[in-house]
Amino acid sequence: MEEKVVITQGKYLTSAVKKEQYPEVQRKEFVFIGRSNVGKSSLINSLTRVHQLARVSSQPGKTQTINFYEIGAKLGDNPERKDFYLVDLPGYGYAKTGAKRRKIWSQFINEYLLSSETLQFVCQLIDIRHEPMASDIEMFRWLVEHNLPVLVVATKADKVSRNGVAKSIAQIKNALGVPELDVLPYSSVKNTGREELLQVIGESLVH
Repeated sequence: MEEKVVITQGKYLTSAVKKEQYPEVQRKEFVFIGRSNVGKSSLINSLTRVHQLARVSSQPGKTQTINFYEIGAKLGDNPERKDFYLVDLPGYGYAKTGAKRRKIWSQFINEYLLSSETLQFVCQLIDIRHEPMASDIEMFRWLVEHNLPVLVVATKADKVSRNGVAKSIAQIKNALGVPELDVLPYSSVKNTGREELLQVIGESLVH
């Protein structure tokens, strides 16, 4: 029987654009990355069930820093709380962001991803309603090339039919060039996929 993961607390901790601003206390980190407006903030709020923990904006490209959230969870019957970080990275591929700004963003994102000693895996969010775009494919390949564990999460799963979900996931696997890839459909509105994602996080916390 798999242990149930129950989130007991969640709070915004800090924002960073350079190493000196990362949290002083090292904890296991679970990272969220995706195109602007893919639903990262909504997913973090759904996962933690902390209302407006991550601010949801209708304006793409709003997150311009690496945001750290400190989360506490109980695993199964273990009374001891496990603390970890959810890390929200700025959205990539937003056209209105100037080239110079994009370059600065990509530098500090890359620096974080390559220097974190406690990163467990990266959740790359892709909108289930659309084929992965060039920036999605580029980001996925970059993560794989740098040996960073990736879990692809197909967001906004409530926006397509059940048959549509299967079709879209096949499309994502095909576009990323990995037929055996695990893709997790997620709906922040209906919390579909929440338990599965918490389970993967829980497994990382006990190892």
